[in-house]
Amino acid sequence: MYLSESDKAMIRQVVEKQLQAFQQKDTKTAFSLTSPIMQQKLSRQDFVTILNDKYDCLVKPRSIMFRGFTLVNNYPALVSTIMDRQGNLAQGIFVMQHQPDYSWRIHGYDLIPLSEKII
Repeated sequence: MYLSESDKAMIRQVVEKQLQAFQQKDTKTAFSLTSPIMQQKLSRQDFVTILNDKYDCLVKPRSIMFRGFTLVNNYPALVSTIMDRQGNLAQGIFVMQHQPDYSWRIHGYDLIPLSEKII
């Protein structure tokens, strides 16, 4: 899938807006930035619970560095390096979904070790 520079910028803005919402404990905004499919599958409370249980370093990172884009199951994904509050590093992957109105929404997350190669 080809991503224009404009698409890449819009994707990064959506991810940054969601990360900011996490920092501000604004679950309504954070959840609103997920894809309609995620919103149908999860309640906002379930979304928050899953994030806190499985993706805590996304919710409370010490730092995040965006590294580029890849494809995950034919969805574009923004790849980042995340440092959690304890100083541990992981690769964070924000899987995106293009919407009919040409906007972008977050369609999923993955955390993998730094040593694992992303295809």
